Amino acid sequence: MALRPVMVNIKALDHAAVGRFWAQALGWSAYSPGATTYVGPAGGLVWPDPVVLGIDFVPVPEPKAATKNRVHLDLATASAAHQAELVGRLKALGATPVDVGQGDVPWTVLADPEGNEFCVLEPREVYRDTGPIAAVVVDCVDPRAMARFWGGATDWTLHEVSDDQAVLRNAEGVGPYLEFLRTPGVKTVPDRVHLDLLPCPGDDKAAEVARLRALGATDLDVGQGDAPWTCLADPEGHEFCVLAPS
Repeated sequence: MALRPVMVNIKALDHAAVGRFWAQALGWSAYSPGATTYVGPAGGLVWPDPVVLGIDFVPVPEPKAATKNRVHLDLATASAAHQAELVGRLKALGATPVDVGQGDVPWTVLADPEGNEFCVLEPREVYRDTGPIAAVVVDCVDPRAMARFWGGATDWTLHEVSDDQAVLRNAEGVGPYLEFLRTPGVKTVPDRVHLDLLPCPGDDKAAEVARLRALGATDLDVGQGDAPWTCLADPEGHEFCVLAPS
């Protein structure tokens, strides 16, 4: 038994507008299957996508707090010229430069139109086959503990673990990485960005949720009411949802 990460969930005041920004940023399409805006590869809505992590923009009434998100996206580039072109294009679409204390680094830190931070990376060989999203990056206190939890929770393979970083990826070696980076400070406010997980075909959602609790997950009430999904938090408080199989 294991769960598959299927999409990144981002809260937004104007889900349609932020969805359009990210669709243009990634070269994908924005779809409106219901009350949310889903961004995934062009050519028609496919969910769950067999390779990529789509992004679901969910409407909320509250704006983003000034506190930096502890989950963000890293975007891949193929060359220095591509990186410069992408940064320029993103700024033209409404992205703004952000100083999160990164100093003099080869990547560029930006925020989307609602203030969600993300990075445009310099070209790196490790991300050459990920698609436009290189990694979903999670700030944490203990990468080793995160590796134990998320390695047990999901069907993704652990590629690297140290005191400073833990890295997982789809076992088939496709799509983005999931990276946990040791970062000063602890989580203090609910995040705007989280992962949604889906049971593998034939697995029971209730049994999977019970297994996650045994691994150290805790129940979370974010006002979801009687929803078909289950809201949980990992051992460091990062929110995530277990979706019901369709």
